[in-house]
Amino acid sequence: MKVCKFGGSSVASADQIRKICNIVVADSERKIVVVSAPGKRSRDDIKVTDLLIACAEARLDGQSADEPLAAVIGRFDSICSELGVDEAVSASIADNLRMIVLGDTGHAGRYLDAVKAAGEDNCARVVAGELRNLGLDASYVNPGDAGLLLSDDYGNARLLPESGEKLAQLRDAKGIVVFPGFFGYTLEGEVVTFSRGGSDITGSILSAAVGAEVYENFTDVDSVLAADPSIVKNAAPVAEITFREMRELSYAGFGVLHDEAIIPAVRAGIPICIKNTNAPELPGTMIVPEHVKVASRVVGIAGNDGFCTVYVRKYLMNREIGFGRKLLQVFEEEGISFEHTPSGIDDMSVIIREKDFSVETEKLVTDRIMNELNADKVSVERGLALIMVVGEGMHYEVGLAAQVMQAFADAKVNIEMINQGSSEISMMFGIKAEDCDRAIVSLHKSFFEN
Repeated sequence: MKVCKFGGSSVASADQIRKICNIVVADSERKIVVVSAPGKRSRDDIKVTDLLIACAEARLDGQSADEPLAAVIGRFDSICSELGVDEAVSASIADNLRMIVLGDTGHAGRYLDAVKAAGEDNCARVVAGELRNLGLDASYVNPGDAGLLLSDDYGNARLLPESGEKLAQLRDAKGIVVFPGFFGYTLEGEVVTFSRGGSDITGSILSAAVGAEVYENFTDVDSVLAADPSIVKNAAPVAEITFREMRELSYAGFGVLHDEAIIPAVRAGIPICIKNTNAPELPGTMIVPEHVKVASRVVGIAGNDGFCTVYVRKYLMNREIGFGRKLLQVFEEEGISFEHTPSGIDDMSVIIREKDFSVETEKLVTDRIMNELNADKVSVERGLALIMVVGEGMHYEVGLAAQVMQAFADAKVNIEMINQGSSEISMMFGIKAEDCDRAIVSLHKSFFEN
């Protein structure tokens, strides 16, 4: 059995939905199909989810949602019409959208999640109908009926352990199951969504629940690339990458797969295959528990800006028992999560995301560190980017660090901070944000072009 998930670009139009249905028809092992809401048909188009969010925000602001609601209904009408779906189906989708968008706004989080989920929910109904038109035994399955139970963290839900046993029964379902991604239900029966892009998570959860042979994630790229193609032209394709490598790269902005989507598959040991809806014959990229082939020394390079570092210096810090704990406790008590904590004998840095560290928060934190920890110096540097160089084979490669340093030097990029991961499959570098793209281009050239 295979679970396959199709992203927004794969269901953006009637033509794209025909493609995904043909992909399902081509392999009898594809028994569970997870779909996103229709995405962009062109660069200037608007995703259905964004239109639905506009509907919800208008209602919550006491404004009319007529315009974005009409646009959403129009998108589904167009898809249904081109597919030749029965007019009654199109009408029922329009009624459903109106009912949800014009529903009770008393609880903002609950209302917003219900509206956002309507894109995936109605798209799944359309896809199931098209598969039936092709002569297949296909049925739409509601996540609540299937037992996908989530926490009541609206907009950022987590899977509840009660889900496992009932979801596993999908393995014995007759025909093809078409399942809407992105949302599930609380124990009280309310719709709740994962974070944005959460259809990837749904596919991974179902793959783990039914013990799938592979989780196929169809998108609009031929494979995972060694670097961001918007930064590096002709970035090298990656045939195989491990869960650990993917996780390290995802942290630094490697955006092919939702961060949390890896976790259920990792725990179940199920490989994930990234494939292109528009070229399904290509092998794509396999994300695996362990390398089947020989591990590459470097499999990918990623970078992300929006970081800052809080530098703390205190003489004889290394002899003061509990100093690190007390320092991090300041951040914990102020509700700030940290990313990394590189340290020396008499100094320690805490790297955090700038969005969590306003000017007011900075003053509060630095004053507390000076007064409560008696630090000799506290300074903050903003405008940093983190570069990750990742590969399971790095551990065995003599001179790799020197090659990385040379690539930075060739790009005339100064390194502010270095951190060798304890896993020994990654190296992280802190640099000025304005140097990020130039550094990635130089690193890709060094490891994949020379």
